Amino acid sequence: MPKVDKWEKKIAWIVSSVLGVTIIVTACIMLQGSPLFDEYLILAVVITVFPPAVLDYIDYRWKRSIDKHLPDLFRSIVQAQKTGMTLPKALEEVSKRRYGPLAKELKKMVAQMSWGVPFEKALQSLSDRVDTTLIRRTVPLILEASRSGGRVEKVFDPMEKFVQTTLSFDAERKTQTRPYVAITYIAFFVFLFTIVMLFKSFFVRMSEISTAEFAAIMTPEEARRVFFHMSSIQAFFGGLMAGKMGEGTIGAGLKHSVILLACGYLTLKFVA
Repeated sequence: MPKVDKWEKKIAWIVSSVLGVTIIVTACIMLQGSPLFDEYLILAVVITVFPPAVLDYIDYRWKRSIDKHLPDLFRSIVQAQKTGMTLPKALEEVSKRRYGPLAKELKKMVAQMSWGVPFEKALQSLSDRVDTTLIRRTVPLILEASRSGGRVEKVFDPMEKFVQTTLSFDAERKTQTRPYVAITYIAFFVFLFTIVMLFKSFFVRMSEISTAEFAAIMTPEEARRVFFHMSSIQAFFGGLMAGKMGEGTIGAGLKHSVILLACGYLTLKFVA
């Protein structure tokens, strides 16, 4: 997975938001009162959310790959230094190995050190570029050990154990929260099934009776529109909740929101 910079995410949000607002304004001008108005609103939401959701997922996979290779990196540094290598030489050696996207960032750090950039500054630059939670936790400890005058290489061994333990806890947390994400999807599909059955078994059949009293309450078209609004709200916020529970961030739920919105639209469009 390629790295996604913050400015790329901002541009994606700006461009998709402008497109979404343009579609909404066009729908308000040309389709007000038309059955297509709601569909254009959903299209605007999906266009606004989909590009940032894709970039957020790519960035999440990239950062997860970085964190996954950290224990191997620290272990290799410890092993290299046991053979008598200095820390810069050990970093140069381990940067030649396969650590996924982390290898590219290590090569940049080694190149900076070869140009005369101090170790602390090069390491801080690596932390700023990668910007994962584990990197932000481990780099200050390494820098503090460097500033205190101790042997920096001795920090990497406990760091490797710390990162490995943290990754294990994170994997366990995801395993425990995965059923709750599934419950979000199950609840939404049960909701869709309920409103489809209600629509077909009640509103459509009652409309065939063609009583003036019922017609004054709600027509099938009005009921379909209400259910469409309800399913869209449920899909959007349910997706955000699934992302928060599953991956710990609201932004991670955007992809779930897009999936649920598409499922809700297709169900009410072609089934109900």
